[in-house]
Amino acid sequence: MPLVHIELIEGRSPEQLKQLVQDVTDAITKNTGAPKEHVHIVLNEMQKDHYAVGGVLKSEEK
Repeated sequence: MPLVHIELIEGRSPEQLKQLVQDVTDAITKNTGAPKEHVHIVLNEMQKDHYAVGGVLKSEEK
């Protein structure tokens, strides 16, 4: 049972997230042979003020 965790910053549409999980599932099944129904994906969307790069919160970027 492949289990994939994807961390990303909030802001994508439901359609974008749906396409993402479909594409990831297809890649996993292609490369591992696991059936689609065995591929589990966890999406963790972080708020922009809960993620920083180089000491700067993403919510403070210009």
